Amino acid sequence: EGAETLIRKISKEVKGPVNVEVTGLTAEEMVREAKVMATWGDEMVIKIPITPEGLKTVKILPSEGIRTNVTLLFSASQAILAAKAGATYVCPFLGRLDDIGFNGLDLIQQIRGIYDNYDDIETRIIVASIRNPIHVIEAGLIGAEIVTIPPAIIEQMVKHPLTDKGIAQFLEDAKKIGIN
Repeated sequence: EGAETLIRKISKEVKGPVNVEVTGLTAEEMVREAKVMATWGDEMVIKIPITPEGLKTVKILPSEGIRTNVTLLFSASQAILAAKAGATYVCPFLGRLDDIGFNGLDLIQQIRGIYDNYDDIETRIIVASIRNPIHVIEAGLIGAEIVTIPPAIIEQMVKHPLTDKGIAQFLEDAKKIGIN
């Protein structure tokens, strides 16, 4: 099964934006790919890398009615360039910064602060590369609109020892009064 077929299936099932990434290296290649990919579903968003050619692409695509997600951001200056080029979304990689000894949450804070200073910036922040539940909480407190959360982290977020203890106590109490 090809990528296009799979993405079309996903787009039919998902209620909301579906992101798909270009592989071209020049603006011309990326624009050509984006125009095709945009036809794969009603809410396609084209992921574009933060490169000079990517920024050229991001500048062109809104006039074609195509939304963009500028990806692989690791600095606030990159996020400024992406927003000024007209990106619908930016996708900073929080965990990858943490992995190399930087506080990725500082980057999210910087981007949010900068974007909030300018009425003409409508770019939304998608926090990627989440490593733990604290990243999710902090990204929300900072004001990121979207967080991509791996299933293992969602499981950690649901789990709490007091919840487990409370359920056990409830079941024990229910048995005592004949419920169950």
